[in-house]
Amino acid sequence: MRKKTRTSTKTKSDKKAAARANKKAAARPAHLDQPLRDHVLYLLKGGGAHANFDDAMGDWPVQLAGVKVANFPHTAWMLLEHLRLGQWDILEFSRNSKHVSPKWPEGYWPASEAPSHEKAWTASMAAFRGDLRAMERLVADRRIDLYARIPWGNGQTVLREALLVADHNAYHLGQLVMLRKSIGI
Repeated sequence: MRKKTRTSTKTKSDKKAAARANKKAAARPAHLDQPLRDHVLYLLKGGGAHANFDDAMGDWPVQLAGVKVANFPHTAWMLLEHLRLGQWDILEFSRNSKHVSPKWPEGYWPASEAPSHEKAWTASMAAFRGDLRAMERLVADRRIDLYARIPWGNGQTVLREALLVADHNAYHLGQLVMLRKSIGI
């Protein structure tokens, strides 16, 4: 079967009207986006059905960061580093045109099952929290159009990237909650 192609029948005046409509949408008052910004911030902070980072990780003993349990492929360290690396990549893509993402999948997972020392564990948690706050600031910044395409992307918006962070974090923080229960902490 032949693929149907659509030809444009838009006139110059149609194109100008569309450009005006896009300009008008881009100029919408920031206060109209506030409920959406508030909701996305709520999700990023672990609201609703999303897990909260501090509840999942807060008092995890570093001695148990490399513990594996039966039928579960990751340790707390592996999940923490994956969370940190994924969130960092999404944040940097959202705000830095020169950012180059790590190679998938190896660039998103640590090489070891356990942190090399306690400082690596605490530094990873601090970096995660810092990048999460930076994503929250990006969403809260009324000068940023949440719906505008990121110029160096291929259709992504800050809204999409923030929701991706919230969902990715919630998924893996849920895994950490189950791992915590399996270990007994």
